[in-house]
Amino acid sequence: MVEASNYQMAIDLLCCHLGISEEEAKQQLGITSEHASQAHVAEMQQAMLGLTNEK
Repeated sequence: MVEASNYQMAIDLLCCHLGISEEEAKQQLGITSEHASQAHVAEMQQAMLGLTNEK
């Protein structure tokens, strides 16, 4: 995963010009934190389990 600090200027520009939060700017750039990535994986696993349990 790429460090967000490498994209800090882009993050700052998005925050300033679009009036969005730093987290929203990171999402726009495709940068997510480790915690957010793990949460997404957990959600996907739950969804996949739900598909296999349906009959």
